[in-house]
This record gives sequence, C-alpha cells and structure tokens, in this order.
Amino acid sequence: MSQTISKSRKHKAPTAKAYRFDARLNEEQKVLIQKAADLQGRTMTDFVLHSAETAAERTIEERTMLILSAREAEAFVDAILHPPQPGPVLRAAARHYKKTIGR
Repeated sequence: MSQTISKSRKHKAPTAKAYRFDARLNEEQKVLIQKAADLQGRTMTDFVLHSAETAAERTIEERTMLILSAREAEAFVDAILHPPQPGPVLRAAARHYKKTIGR
C-alpha cells in the first residue's frame, strides 16, 4: 500500500509560488474599486491584479517602443543607406584589432 501512495505523490504537478502584495486604501478608493470589480463580476483582488498587470504591460510596451517623427525616421533611413566613412579613430582601432588578432 505504501508503494501506491508514493507513486501518486511523484506525479503531482509543482505548485506555482505565490507572492503577497498589500496596499492601504482610503474609503473612496475602496468603494470605487469594489464597484468596478462588481461591475466586471470579479473579486477586488482579481480586479486589482488584472488592472495592475494590464497597466504594467502597457507601460513596458510604451517605454520599449521606438517612436520616430517623420524627420527622425528619414534621418535614420538615410544613415543606414548612406553610412559615413570611418574616421581616424575607427581606422586605428581596426588596425589594432587586426594586428592583435593576426588577420
């Protein structure tokens, strides 16, 4: 019988680690959030977590997206299509690299 118990324990899926987040609300905030959660049919906790996650994803996306004006985009494309010639510092670095690496 002990073999049956130990086999079933081996097949349990690992549980996800849960972290705790506490926040203090004033009465207006609590009422507002509870009303919104009720309208969506969610608990306050679920509503707050979902809202925070959505806001976090949006913030990260906004901060990581490169937005260029038309003039900036034109300058970027021009620099890619017509790169400037290497200057003396870059040429010296290339010579040093070739000498050091031996190519």
